[in-house]
Amino acid sequence: MTSEMTERAGHSPAGEARSGEGIDRVVVVMPAHNEDQHLDRALAALRAAADTLQRARPAVETAITVVLDTCTDRSADIAAGYAAADPRFTAIQVRLGSTGGSRAAGVLAAGITTGPRSGSTWLANTDADSAVPRNWLVRQVEMADAGADAVLGSVEPDPAGTDPAILRRWLERHPFREDHPHIYGANFGVRASAYLAAGGFPRMRAHEDRVLVENLRKQAYSVQATDTNRVITSGRTHARAPQGFGAYLRVLALDLPQLDLPALDRGSGDFRP
Repeated sequence: MTSEMTERAGHSPAGEARSGEGIDRVVVVMPAHNEDQHLDRALAALRAAADTLQRARPAVETAITVVLDTCTDRSADIAAGYAAADPRFTAIQVRLGSTGGSRAAGVLAAGITTGPRSGSTWLANTDADSAVPRNWLVRQVEMADAGADAVLGSVEPDPAGTDPAILRRWLERHPFREDHPHIYGANFGVRASAYLAAGGFPRMRAHEDRVLVENLRKQAYSVQATDTNRVITSGRTHARAPQGFGAYLRVLALDLPQLDLPALDRGSGDFRP
């Protein structure tokens, strides 16, 4: 297996649990805004990943929080069905109009606070238009147990719903490899103690995940990037967030030079109704 990139510098923040503490609890947070076309697949994939983790690590607790932000479609009904059938699922409703705010609300609702368990709790983040692989949580826990404080996973636009020309241009700019430079909210995990010390997800118009990762790096936490748990995400170009993944794909559809593509593939931000 190729080695993952590890970033370390400086000293640990006082009193914070650092790399190497074993994970005994996993909390998954998924924001959703009017995603009834994708949510069932997304939740079914999460359930399969949680089942795989339970078989591999039966001592690890797993909880999944769906944050329904200003939903007016059937998303709440779909999430409620999973919560009724599986005690690992919880759904909350908020009116924030912000992916970053929704992620932060989900973390708060899951009871993540500074304390003795924060170093052994892992926060896994994905999106409601995405499908995680079965090894998604197992791989993050493995990397956390080996010393990672944050894991930057890779994503792939769903070939079934993506224009072939856009997919080709995207793949040209995003080769699948270890130590990749990309940050995707649809495939991001972080140790709870590191998340709290770095200030959590800020409520911003865009790039709340990128800002959190930058803060983690500034505080010398171990940030590792991998392609071993790739997530399939929607290839839609009608973007919910003005600088999110869909907006980036829309720019790719115009076939602009790479220099005209700033960090649009790195954030999410406030969504549009």
